[in-house]
Amino acid sequence: MQKIGLILFMFPLLLIAQGRVEGKIIEEVANGKTVPLAGANVYWLNTSVGVITDNNGVFTIPYKSEYSKLVISYVGYKTDTLTITGPRKITHKLESTSTLDEVTITANKQATTKLYLKAENTMVVSSDELLKAACCNLSESFETNPSIDVNFADAVSGTRQIKMLGLTSPYILIATENIPSVRGASQAYGLSFIPGTWVESIQITKGMGSVVNGYESIAGQINAELKKPITDDALFVNLYGASSERLEVNTHFNTKVSDRWSTGLYVHGNRHNKKHDVNNDGFMDMPLYNQINIMNRWQYLDMEKGFATFFNFRYLNDKKQTGELNFDPDTDKLTRNAWGSEINTERFDFSAKFGYVNPELPWQNLGAQFAVSNHKQDSYFGLNIYDIEHSSVYSNVNYSSIIGDSRNKVKTGVNFTYDKYDELVLANSYARIDNSVGAFFEYAYDNLEKLNLTAGVRVDNHNRLGFFVTPRFHIRYSPWEKSALRGSFGRGKRSANIFAENQGMFATARTIKINDDGGNVYGLDPEIAWNYGVSFLQGFNLLGKKGDVAVDFYKTDFKNQIVVDWENPQEISFYNLEGDSYANSFQAELSYNVFTNFDLRLAYKLYDIKTQYKSSKLERPLTPKHRFFANAFYQTKGHGFIKKWKFDATFNWLGTQRFSSTAASPEQYRLSEYTPEVATLNAQVTKVFSSKFEVYFGGENITNVRQNMPIIGADNPFGSNFDTTFVYGPIFGSMYYAGLRFKINKFKN
Repeated sequence: MQKIGLILFMFPLLLIAQGRVEGKIIEEVANGKTVPLAGANVYWLNTSVGVITDNNGVFTIPYKSEYSKLVISYVGYKTDTLTITGPRKITHKLESTSTLDEVTITANKQATTKLYLKAENTMVVSSDELLKAACCNLSESFETNPSIDVNFADAVSGTRQIKMLGLTSPYILIATENIPSVRGASQAYGLSFIPGTWVESIQITKGMGSVVNGYESIAGQINAELKKPITDDALFVNLYGASSERLEVNTHFNTKVSDRWSTGLYVHGNRHNKKHDVNNDGFMDMPLYNQINIMNRWQYLDMEKGFATFFNFRYLNDKKQTGELNFDPDTDKLTRNAWGSEINTERFDFSAKFGYVNPELPWQNLGAQFAVSNHKQDSYFGLNIYDIEHSSVYSNVNYSSIIGDSRNKVKTGVNFTYDKYDELVLANSYARIDNSVGAFFEYAYDNLEKLNLTAGVRVDNHNRLGFFVTPRFHIRYSPWEKSALRGSFGRGKRSANIFAENQGMFATARTIKINDDGGNVYGLDPEIAWNYGVSFLQGFNLLGKKGDVAVDFYKTDFKNQIVVDWENPQEISFYNLEGDSYANSFQAELSYNVFTNFDLRLAYKLYDIKTQYKSSKLERPLTPKHRFFANAFYQTKGHGFIKKWKFDATFNWLGTQRFSSTAASPEQYRLSEYTPEVATLNAQVTKVFSSKFEVYFGGENITNVRQNMPIIGADNPFGSNFDTTFVYGPIFGSMYYAGLRFKINKFKN
């Protein structure tokens, strides 16, 4: 959730105290129903004291006897001024400015919200959006979002890889409740370790994010907010089954232990034990797997004193098997009897978050975060062994306040990270310890409707990357009503974990070649890039219905990059960039409520991504230059919740993608220079029987698109031309699923 004026894990509910006005701003939608209005401006007339409502429409603003007129405004709505004579609670409904005489204008609350009043180009994906697809885990939660590209990483592991601005997930800072989580050893499979039902919302920020969250992000930031025990249902059950014989179960148990303590137990399990070979190449089209994932959350809230605390404990055990149909790990492991692979992961996480909001001065708040994890993966791919153990410690302390008045906000803090890696790669051992200490300062100016900006800088001292400075800047200007013109630039720096981030290479016959240039990580230098971006968002009302148009362009310019060179089909090479490497991304998106309860979203994306390889300057392989996206959602009115139907469909079209060169391969193993175009259609239907029970069914890749020959050399997996990484589209074909959701509403306070 985006809470301007509060940092990271603060809640507006903590701000209950005398000397303040508290309230909730709502808007009316269909049939007289009201929903919270997030991002509304609330300020005292003729002062600079103001706040913005959170995602629940809630606000708290200081009160003084000299204040009397409270102004409430939001783009596209009538501005209201209320007379306030003392501290109290209020609920106020804003009316749309498009309301005409004798005509009722209604609108649906968008499942994905683009934030007009934030300097960063950020959108919030709510749990309603996640329910439009099965969303069994976080890697599958972006199918209905055009800003994120989702592709399969290879032909055997079943892993989905995400991209933003044309760059793969290592260039995206992926966090869970603002604690970096998918990194290091978990980079390849970590998104599949976060169940979709645990997620309350996802914040997606394009381009350089805030310096508060670290120096590693380059293409953007993704933050997943998890369900809170105090607001989640007392009981939630989700059962899922697919035609592939994939089965999943999710259960949430939440209870209040005392007036201030709440706890939740979240259990996720999935399994798939059916071997499929639709394309008859002798290899399974998707892996066999079993996963158990358990999380226990503790939440403490002291509203009067302004304290909030979270404790999280999580354990994961995930086992995957893939390879030839006749592969038996008991007899064939690491032999030439049959080609097979097992990937076994065990992970433990603990995190704690502490927050304090000064009840007398609510713009002053202090927060601390601490997280420790151990991630152990034992795996082999044919005859290639890859084991990794990654122990990590992360801590962050931060403070935020204002300078003079609420238009000028500051955040500052320090953080510490520690990472210990032990890797076994084929027959070679790699071990290292990375640690860093950093400090940051960020200034934000916000004059409410017209202009806001954030300028941040952080300094870090890393035992391998040295001492360096990271600047980042974001600005938003509203030239007219319902508009947001943004600009940003910033610098990112990271060390590449070349084996963990490119595990698909082990499922090939390629030899691994690393150019040791004297760098401190695998003999390579750190990656450094600048990202520049501009975007424009315009909301509109057409024929009494809401919509918006968004256009953005981002350029990522690498000063150094670890080039992953696949251009020789007999090897994979890693070396420092010598020359240019850049990623240009253009996106145009239209969202429109066509008629009551029917929403349409269209997007076009253009990529221009090139890297200087040793052979020549080439397009990034397996990245479509053109992409078109369409999503349509409709729900019936029903009678309250009774017999309501929801329909969702998503269409994706990908243009041609460049294959890395196979010119040196024997003729029967050569591929064309570019892939064919790919178009897929997903759909889901949900029937809501009541506020407690609903069922859903749907299909993925309904048009049954399948890639021809996803595995090169499948006829001779131990030969010199075997390669599973030339994947550009679906392998399995159509897949259908059904499930149910049952919940018992949250416990009484």
